[in-house]
Amino acid sequence: MSFPLPDNVDELKAMIGREVASLRDGVRRTADRPAPAEPGTAVTTPVQSLAAGPSHDSYAAPRCLCSTHDQGATGTCSALSAIPASAVLLEPLRDDTGTVRDFRIVAGNRMRSAAWLEAPDRQVGQRFLEARPGAVHSGLLAALAGLVDNGGSLEGRVVDYTEQRLGRLHRAPLLYSAALCGEQVLATWRPVRSQTELLTIDAQYLASLGWGNWDLLSGEVTWSEGLSRIFHAEIGMPWTLEQLCDALVPDDLTAFSEFLTSVLAGEEPAWTRIRFLVLGEVRTLDLLGRPVAGTDGRPWAVNLVARDLTPQIRSRRRLAETERESDRLRRQARAERRVADALREALLPTLSEALAAVGLTVAASYRPAEPDAAVGGDWYKCRLLPDGRVLVAMGDAAGHGLDAVARMAQQRHALAGLAQTGADAGEITTWLNELVCSDPAGQTATVVAGHIDETRALCWADAGHPAPLLLREGRAEPLDTGRRGPLLGALPGYGYETTSTPLRAGDVLLLYTDGMVEHRGEDVTKGIERLANAMGRSSALAPQQMIDVLLADPEQAGPDDDACMLAIRVN
Repeated sequence: MSFPLPDNVDELKAMIGREVASLRDGVRRTADRPAPAEPGTAVTTPVQSLAAGPSHDSYAAPRCLCSTHDQGATGTCSALSAIPASAVLLEPLRDDTGTVRDFRIVAGNRMRSAAWLEAPDRQVGQRFLEARPGAVHSGLLAALAGLVDNGGSLEGRVVDYTEQRLGRLHRAPLLYSAALCGEQVLATWRPVRSQTELLTIDAQYLASLGWGNWDLLSGEVTWSEGLSRIFHAEIGMPWTLEQLCDALVPDDLTAFSEFLTSVLAGEEPAWTRIRFLVLGEVRTLDLLGRPVAGTDGRPWAVNLVARDLTPQIRSRRRLAETERESDRLRRQARAERRVADALREALLPTLSEALAAVGLTVAASYRPAEPDAAVGGDWYKCRLLPDGRVLVAMGDAAGHGLDAVARMAQQRHALAGLAQTGADAGEITTWLNELVCSDPAGQTATVVAGHIDETRALCWADAGHPAPLLLREGRAEPLDTGRRGPLLGALPGYGYETTSTPLRAGDVLLLYTDGMVEHRGEDVTKGIERLANAMGRSSALAPQQMIDVLLADPEQAGPDDDACMLAIRVN
């Protein structure tokens, strides 16, 4: 059988409606109709039917063959063993006022509803409250007593039964049904859910599975808890096939139409992947459909199994987004490296021969902490000024990458410009601090800056930077830091002071950044002492060779920060 594929949701729903109507008409014409019931015949539940027994004019109210039952009622007690649930026959026990206070168990079967509950047949002869002491607090006793007084039946009452045994608390949600059996009460109970049902629910949750059945003849729809969870539907309110159509993502209309057409045509199994819009979220499901054929060979019902792929789709989407972001960051890093390479050549140039003309041999080196980074926030400056002094500076702008490069360039060029004013080191550092304080980024920096004048004295100021090392006669020691000021950008308006240190022929001055002396978990003074000792051991080397040896020593340069050094030998 084939159906024309619909062009929209309304046509798909109409197609389903026509097929269901045709199926029902065909079944009505061919099915054998049962003989009509006698007027006044009541439809009863299984428990009510068992309790009531055969119904004909000459039959008296049935009673069991127990000691309190009439002869002739030969089926009630023996029938308890055929009930697929725990079952008892209860005799009401009344007080002097005629009020039902308890029951006596006169018959029972062998079905146990919980491992810790005894089988009813082992409790015959006991009072009900003796066998089930939790019946009072759970309201069960009152419900059974009301049944005796008022008639009727008890259908599907959920009882959260709790009982304490041997000092241990036990609990079992039980589903009770009860009906009058003559003057007695026939009661049955079973777990609300069996262990198999609970495991099945867990399996549906873990595998994101669910299944449903659509009875095309009766219109009844049954969903598992897993399918209800997938569609965020109430347990007792499953969706019809038409409601599923309404939730379709429009682009999947054709695929779902082909799927349903295959199932309704009796083809099995049919599989497809469909997207539904559930509470504003697109959910992707793998659907497997199977028709349930009736006596005429046509599908009287449809079974569907659904697996929710939405979490996997969402994870793959996040992974793809992460990969795209990683690729973007890699491309950005390559671009930054190209820019940084150019900046390094511009900002950290080869030292000019003009310094050698004034009796100074200068060497410098920079090593980034990250191998892919050509330059970071560390910088130096060493140049001959028009007034004959030599500007000497070493700084460290916080951070890495282009942001740190930008701040480094700003501070380095600002210092070079301020040095042209002829001001001393303290004044230059004070002005540089105001510049850093006004930066909206709020980052700090360190610097040691000064001049070597014509008398070969180093006049310098320090803003939170490691003090230079002075190598003299084979021994290296840090310069006195008694006038060191705070970090640049930390304290607006602070006035930095100038310190003067005389230099001699043969002295080597080493300026460096904290990456040379800071090691994780170690006091920085130990790193400074270690660098000074290594510098002393290298006293016979030229400045560039000395720097190369210090950078190559794994005990010197720490791996977590950029390292920059500037060595100046007084000839």
